[in-house]
Amino acid sequence: MPALAITSLLISHFRSHRHTEMAFDGLPVAIFGPNGAGKTNILEAVSFLSPGRGIRRATTDELARQPEAIGWKVSAEVLSLHQRHEIETFAESGSSRSVSIDGKPAPQAALGRVARILWLVPAMDRLWIEGAEGRRRFLDRMTLSFEPGHAEAAMAYEKAMRERNRLLKDDVRDPTWYRALEVQMAGAGAAIQANRAAAVERVVAAQAAAKTAFPAAELSILGPEGADFPTGPEELAEAYASGRSRDVAAGRTLVGPHRSDLGARYTAKRIPAAQASTGEQKALLISLVLANARALAEDFGAPPILLLDEVAAHLDANRRASLFDEICGLGAQAFLTGTGSELFDTLGERAQAFEVRETGGLSVVEERNL
Repeated sequence: MPALAITSLLISHFRSHRHTEMAFDGLPVAIFGPNGAGKTNILEAVSFLSPGRGIRRATTDELARQPEAIGWKVSAEVLSLHQRHEIETFAESGSSRSVSIDGKPAPQAALGRVARILWLVPAMDRLWIEGAEGRRRFLDRMTLSFEPGHAEAAMAYEKAMRERNRLLKDDVRDPTWYRALEVQMAGAGAAIQANRAAAVERVVAAQAAAKTAFPAAELSILGPEGADFPTGPEELAEAYASGRSRDVAAGRTLVGPHRSDLGARYTAKRIPAAQASTGEQKALLISLVLANARALAEDFGAPPILLLDEVAAHLDANRRASLFDEICGLGAQAFLTGTGSELFDTLGERAQAFEVRETGGLSVVEERNL
């Protein structure tokens, strides 16, 4: 059994799953079945064992099974660094998400101290060619995997920035209204940027040290449109103060970590990731997720849980086999989805397999042999 693994999972009234129970032995988990059967919903449920809004960034009401709409619940037993934890996360209809760990209410950020979870889903395939917001989320998920406290810094920053933006929209000019908020933003913003820089450094180092079938990427953290940006608390505070007039005109804060971008270059070809082929861009993403996992295995003491949705179908047979070999070599519990069991043939007895079918609007899950 890996040092970090989900050993049991209960999904109740969550999307297409009215009541699904699954037991795991720590091996990679292959989940197959036709499109629309509810495979990704299982991965989404697992993603809520970590802080945030899950792999689809859905609202709590969007997750509730219809037409009942009575709320939803995900429960799991997690083995983390040789300690067992009971995690439950749920939301009643119209309410926000709640979390309990070992029977006690807990903030979402506490989930990151129990389980480290990384994911790669089809919506991320256009990461390198679309807007910076998606790349910031990718960067912050990477950062959060190393430093659970990153979520608290991000929440503090967002709260202070919302208040500052309200002042800007109201055309408030008195500097005394801004100073305290800008000090809060500068402190939290500097922590965010330091956490991000440390995470990128760890992933780049893990990538360089690995023997892998996937291409390496050079990573950098950029300001808006590739510009340099202030990083320390004093620099940030000064940037907020000096930029007030411009920010008032815009009605929002124009400088800070909320405007950062993640830059990436395909190392072997010396080209920006955005100029690589679609297949190369996907391979770069896989490479970064694997490098993130390798670095976490050293830092946290266990490889993270991986959620890889429809990844196998987009790889040729050799790359697919290489991915499975790397996952098994790492000792990570990975949840992989695909339409057919043949996609996972080379995993064989190294994995558990589950078939998902849709019957009468319900997802039905049964364990199978590969």
